[in-house]
Amino acid sequence: MSPTFSSLQFRNYRLWFAGALVANIGTWMQRVAQDWLVLTQLSDESGVAVGITTALQFAPVLLLSPWAGLLADRVDRRKLLIATQVGQGVLAGGLGLLVLSGNAQLWHVYLFALALGCVTAIDGPVRQTFVAELVPAAKLSNAVGLNSASFNAARLIGPGVAGLLIAAVGTGWVFLINAATFAATIVALTQMRMSEMRPMPTVVRAKGQLREGIAYVRGRSDILVIMVVVGAVSTFGLNFQLTSAMMARSEFGRGAGEYGILGSVLAIGSLTGALLAARRERPRVRLVIGSAFAFGIATGVMALMPTYPAFMVACIPVGLASLTMMTAANSTIQMTTDPAVRGRVMALYMMVFLGATPIGSPIVGWIGQTYGPRWAIGIGSITALVVATGAALWARWRWDVRVRYRVRTRPHLEIVTPRRLRAETAVELGAREAADHQTAA
Repeated sequence: MSPTFSSLQFRNYRLWFAGALVANIGTWMQRVAQDWLVLTQLSDESGVAVGITTALQFAPVLLLSPWAGLLADRVDRRKLLIATQVGQGVLAGGLGLLVLSGNAQLWHVYLFALALGCVTAIDGPVRQTFVAELVPAAKLSNAVGLNSASFNAARLIGPGVAGLLIAAVGTGWVFLINAATFAATIVALTQMRMSEMRPMPTVVRAKGQLREGIAYVRGRSDILVIMVVVGAVSTFGLNFQLTSAMMARSEFGRGAGEYGILGSVLAIGSLTGALLAARRERPRVRLVIGSAFAFGIATGVMALMPTYPAFMVACIPVGLASLTMMTAANSTIQMTTDPAVRGRVMALYMMVFLGATPIGSPIVGWIGQTYGPRWAIGIGSITALVVATGAALWARWRWDVRVRYRVRTRPHLEIVTPRRLRAETAVELGAREAADHQTAA
């Protein structure tokens, strides 16, 4: 089997991958339908209203993630995932029925977004750590990469299908279809073989366990750097639902179908990045910093695209850079964290990654509404460039490393450790001595 798909040789992971793919397609369909419903039917094309909806959906991550991570370290992860899938399905179905009845109002969507955010906050940490129970430790990086591939394959399919369905049958049916897709994940979880599971250790209830997770992260400067970079980029840069809707509607005068296509094209780059990530055996912090810098450049170019087709093409490198950053961050933290505290650490990471959205979305929406959608994208570009440069300079000072930028042959950012510097110096000295001997001879 190809190294890219090696985790699929394990039956339990195959079931999880297939079920998650179906559910992720439905989730992306709902996200597009929800934003389009708010933007075009329940408000007067208000970017702020879309931003508030997104913020409410992700705000619970800020409040609930620490306890959700502790829950993931304490209980049976498979059973907890079944419960969260049922909860998300019920909420999607309820919103769909409300829209089809013709009684949906903006505050209704706000409430459903908040409730869905509460369930998602509990689902996030356990979903991230559960994959370690399905594959051997040596395949964890590959499994995380394939999870991202599944998510972005769904992102490639879901928005386009949602755009077509919105135009054909309306947003209400999109929500109901999403509710039905969660059955795939529930069936997959119930059909797994317990004898083939690789259960991680669970912790018994005790005082100070939340503080223990925070103290662990505080003692890991590499995890802190990852969280700062990802948090800053997520706050102002990863608002594609909002910025794409505003560009499609306000800047280019397009409809729901063209908006959905933008999400699918963005996913082409994301899927490519996920498949490349699945081939990496051990990602590094330098990849997180380098891909954040590349994201800043790519989004800056995308914001300047003059036409809809040009903007659509520019979405591909943006998707590649963003997914590379997210997958490298996720894999690096999971693979280097003690399994006993992994749920709490991943919860803190999810709190930074997803919890930044409630802060950034209304701000980005206001910028787009006041100064135009191009500036809404531009603020994310500037933020990514500043934080990536700052992280690289901090790493040089704190970890005694050198940062290299290569542009001519293969553009990339390279962080060189002291050990490698000593090795390169030894090679250079050896080469000089050999040259001196040759000259003397």
